[in-house]
Amino acid sequence: MKWKRILDGIMAIISLLLMGGNFLFPSELVHEILGVVLFLLWAIHMGLNRRFYLNLLKGGYSPYRIFLTVVNGGILITALLLMYSGVVLSHYLFNGLIDMGFGAARKLHLACSHGYFLFMGLHLGFHLNRFLSKSKIATVFFTVLGIYGLVSFIERGLYKYLFLTQEFFFFDLEKGYGRYAIDYLCMAIFFIGVARIILILLNLKKRKNL
Repeated sequence: MKWKRILDGIMAIISLLLMGGNFLFPSELVHEILGVVLFLLWAIHMGLNRRFYLNLLKGGYSPYRIFLTVVNGGILITALLLMYSGVVLSHYLFNGLIDMGFGAARKLHLACSHGYFLFMGLHLGFHLNRFLSKSKIATVFFTVLGIYGLVSFIERGLYKYLFLTQEFFFFDLEKGYGRYAIDYLCMAIFFIGVARIILILLNLKKRKNL
């Protein structure tokens, strides 16, 4: 449905904004509010797609279904851990509610936020796969942006957050907010491209076994 796509679009935009940490906002409170809003939207999203979760123990698992389940499971786990660590780090909405230790919570929040970003890109790849397969121009355009996204992923060192080797979020103020938006958008496109490649390989394998 159209309104479901609108919901997905809003969630994607909020996710990109939150990836900038507190540097994009005049107060940490804005980051916390957007985090809660995103979590609530994910709860609605999961409720609308509850059949997927209710049917997890039913039927067989093809390579395609395994991949889809891993991606959606990754989103669910990272989203829950993000909310938990976010509550621990909160200075406004949930201040003092959970005492976990700021150091551990910060590392967990950084790792899960970038893990969530990765899984979100793969998830979007499922929805955009049909569109990209029908348009060669779109495929070429997104390929170029995806390559730039890979370069940005390496240049900005996002892999360091994923493997817990970076304890603090680094925002390069010299590159500015515009460059941030372009880099992270292209990184999301890169993960979308990865999902598309995996789907193509799975489809080829399926045809080969027929």
